[in-house]
Amino acid sequence: MALPRPGFRTGLVLLLLALGGGLALLDLRGPGSGGRVPRDAAGEPDFYLENARLTRFDAQGRPHQRVTTPRLVHTPEDDVTRLDAPRSRLVDREGRLWLAEAEHGELGPGGNPLRLDGDARLEAPAERWVLTTETLHYDADTGHAWSTTPATLRQPPQRMSGERFDAWLDDNRARLTDNVRGHHPPETAEESP
Repeated sequence: MALPRPGFRTGLVLLLLALGGGLALLDLRGPGSGGRVPRDAAGEPDFYLENARLTRFDAQGRPHQRVTTPRLVHTPEDDVTRLDAPRSRLVDREGRLWLAEAEHGELGPGGNPLRLDGDARLEAPAERWVLTTETLHYDADTGHAWSTTPATLRQPPQRMSGERFDAWLDDNRARLTDNVRGHHPPETAEESP
């Protein structure tokens, strides 16, 4: 005995139900987002961006601070922008380039100051020196970079460390203070031909 064959309308209804169920499953998965939206004590973010590049301009309209990050999150409650793996290009009044990077960062209310946390680095390529510290702050309005965590300044072959670091980028000067130690190898006389 053969089972009755469903009619055209019944087959159409079954096809539409199967199609609707498939679309509902796709909708539940949602779009391919790059990760969860972070939430913390500062509240829920109003936006986040992935693969972002922020540029800040000085009073004359010249770019003086660029930050690139794979992900940034802004929370309106405290007006802070949190950054993952930020890389910064800072330009002083004389046009000299300074590079800064860390594992995490924050741009304070209004976009200033910038705080870099976790293996923070500040590099002056023209002077060939690199500063490493755990936390580095940078005020773009004054051009002042500082660290209140132990810092090491390297300008090969020299190396110095201290408990606090200050740099005034616009004046091209830096200072290590508190328990400063250094390694300065003696200069070697070049052999004559």
